[in-house]
Amino acid sequence: MGKFVIRETAAGFHFVLKAGNGEIIATSETYTTKDSCKKGIESVKKNAPDAPVVEED
Repeated sequence: MGKFVIRETAAGFHFVLKAGNGEIIATSETYTTKDSCKKGIESVKKNAPDAPVVEED
């Protein structure tokens, strides 16, 4: 099962989404607070559970 991992850097906080095998499959923007980073995770969970895949030229 995949998981979200929050990381702190000198610039702030960001999260990565890791697949069950540990491979990083998504990376977020940098947030100024851990709370806003957690809200970003919740937004992804809520807004993209069945998002379509679209190719742009």
